[in-house]
Amino acid sequence: MDRAELADFLRHRREALRPSDVGLPEGERRRTAGLRREEVAGLVGMSTDYYARLEQQRGPQPSEQMVIALTRGLRLSLDERDHLYRLTGHHPPRRSRGGEHVSPALMRVLDRLDDTPALVLSDLAETLAQNRLATALLGDQTRHEGWARSAFYRWFTDPAERASYPVEDHPHQLELQASGLRAALSMAGGGGRARDLVETLLTSSPEFETLWRRHAVHQRFDDRKTLVHPELGRIEVGCQALFTEDQSQTLLVLTATPGSPDAEKLRLLGVIGTQEFAG
Repeated sequence: MDRAELADFLRHRREALRPSDVGLPEGERRRTAGLRREEVAGLVGMSTDYYARLEQQRGPQPSEQMVIALTRGLRLSLDERDHLYRLTGHHPPRRSRGGEHVSPALMRVLDRLDDTPALVLSDLAETLAQNRLATALLGDQTRHEGWARSAFYRWFTDPAERASYPVEDHPHQLELQASGLRAALSMAGGGGRARDLVETLLTSSPEFETLWRRHAVHQRFDDRKTLVHPELGRIEVGCQALFTEDQSQTLLVLTATPGSPDAEKLRLLGVIGTQEFAG
């Protein structure tokens, strides 16, 4: 681990960012360029003291998970990410579809979406990032580990995954999930992690096996869908998808018709966030 180079790199990347680059208000006049240390720490999910020690060449070696968090918080490119891995004494991960690295372009758009739910998904339906309204609406989708990180996998193996949709919509969602995975497999050239996930589901879910043999083909995202919130009930939303150039990641934005009861429910979610409703 190169503490001196790491400290210099982190400081320069922090100073190169403006608050508006990461969805923060500009606020009063700043005495220093770029973001404050506490702002970066908040974006990364670490204590300000821990981050400050890294910039002061006094910090311990960050774990790989912390390197991933720093990459996202500082909006690093793939080349910058790999450099950060080396500075912290880790081997950069192999560049492949469906990796942990979130497209900086999609993150810049996500940062500016504070009044409607939005999330970044991998080609295997893994939630890589989500804003506060998406968390309030759908729960923390980034908490899962292993294959459970994929919504494709959870849909066919975890009954709780289907609670977010009305029962009458389940047959349609079943086909959407299977066809979405088939599209991911095709984009991956028939191999990679997509093939591993397909093989895993074929051996663990008879329901998936039946659907897979049908070769169902549907659009990955509906234009509109109905979601079920535990306290607010049904919320109808429109779905807008923005893809990276190679279609390996998607920014999914959920909106409600202005003035509708659904819009009022999203507004209420924006006020209370992830707090529990009073009985």
